[in-house]
Amino acid sequence: DVTEIEEKEAQAKREEQILKEQELSNLLHEKRYLKALGLAISLDRPHTVLMVIKAILKETDGRKHLEENIIRLRKDQKEAVLSFLVTWNTNSRNCHEAQAVIETLLKHEAPDTLLQYSGIKSAVESLLPYT
Repeated sequence: DVTEIEEKEAQAKREEQILKEQELSNLLHEKRYLKALGLAISLDRPHTVLMVIKAILKETDGRKHLEENIIRLRKDQKEAVLSFLVTWNTNSRNCHEAQAVIETLLKHEAPDTLLQYSGIKSAVESLLPYT
């Protein structure tokens, strides 16, 4: 019977999730936005990523800080943010944050590099009607 083993694994995953959420909360409180973005992306939490971006933009020189943080993300993290912002862009409450991230990506990534992102074609097709 493997029920007990599966229950222990599920409990361990829940505990790990709680620890990561606490760490994310601490990072936001300490204004360590790059690590917070990375953790929220790794947890696959689009709304949390959006909240981090909103927090960055509320800072003095928020656009500059946003650029600095987005540039420093890995390619896979940028791809994840791109997929998230497609959804954000469809909502008028979140479109400004989505546009700020799009602007940063377009400014700092070469067109050839952007074309290598997974899902770029569908993302552009989805962004065009709302942009």
